[in-house]
Amino acid sequence: MRHYPSDSPQAMARLVVLALLADGIIDTSELDLLDDNRTIASLGLDSGSFDDVFYGFCADMLRTGQRMTTDRLDLDADTIDRMLDEVRDPLLRKKTLRAMMDIVHADRQLAGGEAALIARALKCWAIELDEISAMPAGANRLSPRNPQYPLPA
Repeated sequence: MRHYPSDSPQAMARLVVLALLADGIIDTSELDLLDDNRTIASLGLDSGSFDDVFYGFCADMLRTGQRMTTDRLDLDADTIDRMLDEVRDPLLRKKTLRAMMDIVHADRQLAGGEAALIARALKCWAIELDEISAMPAGANRLSPRNPQYPLPA
């Protein structure tokens, strides 16, 4: 898995991509959410840059993912932890987790892989679920480069 600089928009976007793919299916409601709630822009990326992260993640999965008996590719816990560790700022962690939760709930179904990913992020980042649940969906638009200032809506 490639490395992104700590707290970079790419590191946060890759976790959103992981959430997008956690159930093995990309639902149109998840893709709509990326655009409608300006999730990509809130991460500090444009759609082309987000696509680069998405395709990079897919290429990394083909190269390093563990093939399961169901012909599915999975990541080991250490790899996921390294990806989570690339987001270190507490505000950016909450913002990223909120975006991940929005994605996994977009289709109104919570698959096992999605629940496991969210639980792992909560544990690794020592965040309580109520801290994230209290944030309005798509409302946290802190700039990854300067978390004190919101991005323009």
